[in-house]
Amino acid sequence: MLPSCHGALKGLRADVDLSVALAGNPNVGKSSIFNRLTGMGVATANYPGKTVEVQFAVTRFGDRRIGVIDLPGAYALGGVSEEQWVARQALLDGTPDVVILVLDATNLARNLYLGLQILDLGIPLVVALNVVDQAEARGIRIDADRLAEILGSPVLPTVATRGSGLDRVMAEVVRRAARPTPLRIRLRYSEDVEAAIGKLERALAARPDRPHGLPARAAAILLLEGDPEFAGWIARAPDAGDVRRLRDELAGTLRDLRGEDPALLLTRERHGLAGLIASDVERRRRRRRLLADRLWWFTTAPATGLPVLAVVLAGIFAFLFLVGDWLSLAFGGLWTAYASPAIRWPFVALLGDNALSRTLLWGFDAGINAALAIGIPYVLTFYFLLALLEDTGYMNAAAFLTDRVMHKMGLHGRAVIPLVAAAGCNVPAILGTRVLGTMRERIIAATLIVLTPCSARTAVILGAVSVTAGWQWALAVYGVTALVALATGIGLDRLLPGSGTGLVMEMFPFRRPTLLPMLKRTWGHFREFVLVATPIVVGGSIVLGGLYETGLLRTLAAPLRPVLEGWLGLPAVAGLTLIVAVLRKELALQLLVTLAIGEYGPQASHLSSFMQPGQIVVYALVNTLYVPCIATISILARELGWRRAALISAFTVVLALLVGGAARYIISVLFLH
Repeated sequence: MLPSCHGALKGLRADVDLSVALAGNPNVGKSSIFNRLTGMGVATANYPGKTVEVQFAVTRFGDRRIGVIDLPGAYALGGVSEEQWVARQALLDGTPDVVILVLDATNLARNLYLGLQILDLGIPLVVALNVVDQAEARGIRIDADRLAEILGSPVLPTVATRGSGLDRVMAEVVRRAARPTPLRIRLRYSEDVEAAIGKLERALAARPDRPHGLPARAAAILLLEGDPEFAGWIARAPDAGDVRRLRDELAGTLRDLRGEDPALLLTRERHGLAGLIASDVERRRRRRRLLADRLWWFTTAPATGLPVLAVVLAGIFAFLFLVGDWLSLAFGGLWTAYASPAIRWPFVALLGDNALSRTLLWGFDAGINAALAIGIPYVLTFYFLLALLEDTGYMNAAAFLTDRVMHKMGLHGRAVIPLVAAAGCNVPAILGTRVLGTMRERIIAATLIVLTPCSARTAVILGAVSVTAGWQWALAVYGVTALVALATGIGLDRLLPGSGTGLVMEMFPFRRPTLLPMLKRTWGHFREFVLVATPIVVGGSIVLGGLYETGLLRTLAAPLRPVLEGWLGLPAVAGLTLIVAVLRKELALQLLVTLAIGEYGPQASHLSSFMQPGQIVVYALVNTLYVPCIATISILARELGWRRAALISAFTVVLALLVGGAARYIISVLFLH
């Protein structure tokens, strides 16, 4: 991970002949174009304080070395969502020579707004008019020459999934970057708005200190819109009193004339321009209804869409739980049979069979095994499923159907897939929260994911509660966990500053997925998980191993006895396993029996021999609710920052103790003894 996207983009620009930024709305094929151009040999970076990533890579076209910046998919440049903020800053900080604007030919009016904003910034533009094959199938024909004439920028038809038209786009990028002056832009706003922009432009033309070196017209538009960065610049700039007074006067005049704030006025006029341009260049003819359109109606109508959604979500859960668990067990078996002996031999040979070698093996054997046993079965498979849902277009249908329910917890419909995936493994589910637009939503979703029983915690519930106390009590543990998560979501929605955002998205038709881009995207996410999570899991495992092998774990657990024995009513050995279970939750059950045999003798090989059914229920409930495994904590820190990860982890510990203690007293009084 690079320290800041700003520095990374500047470094990229210095190392190439020219730089290109890929911009476009979500799901317009921008990622496919980026993959085709670069082969996914990418690095990623975050802007300070932001979690949305910017990808960049270097490619060659002819004898030119070209840096390609893949901006986050966004409908506009602004501060409404993190994607918009990061896309805006990457354009301004990265100062690309050319922007490739990817437009969806099937929904031109909705896509053009972003292009008009980029033109307002004065950045040279090349338009990739994508999915022209799908537009033709729907009876839509775009006059690319006429669109190029209006925008003052080249417009080239493409089909990104096949790579069609991309060579022409890159050739035009090279030619466009070589021109000393930008093409004349013919777009203009209404007369009174243009008059205000012109006056501000003339006032700013003599100021060389304009942020990012933007043209005077671009700076004038941003000032008139009330852009925070430019408003702050003009407020701090020396000898700028005349400009400030002129801006306030012009803004007031527009409010009096048009009855609305200049920012809203410019937004409205851009949307109007986009609609007028689309109506000018589009030609539509009647055509038969496509299968993709019929599928979209079938999956979004509540009567049919909800059952389909239930089947899809159940399929994701079953795949992650059953197939993922099988892969995890198979991987664990292979690791134990082949990798463990090979790793163990040099440590024992060099250090001997002692506490030091066993401590190191906790990290380099069990730790790597734990990271990969999560990564390969769950992260890899989840991201492939997620890529499949995104490429087919079904993700939008799921978001549309669940939006109302998700809003009760401060989220929107796009949160449903990560929350379901959490039942398989929390790690990919937290990574999946990137589909949410604000940090507030990601914090709520990540907290709910942490409280969702993953397959490892399910193994404890089924392996302990259902066997000793009965399946009804296993269901009760799930029910209590669900109620706690629901209450937490509602509570966080009310406590966290801000409010939930609405779900604004285009209704994309279903598409045929393309395997190679899906596999590349899946591998990119998995590689990132391995690089980020494995060192933390290995380091944490060595620390836990050292505490266990030296006996310090029992010493550290001694102060917890009043809580574990007094409040939760659990034996001390159970408390030790809850600490070690931070490595992986299913280890709690295995270690519990092992420690119990050492504590009570061979007769403790069954849980029921040293714990009552009520204690086992409380134990499983606490194990389910409190802070998840090290891999999950590391990904929480990676996505939300260490401070938020620590707060979420501490919250789950307190919550687990409160719920566990309450459950202990309710069970002891009313039900199990």
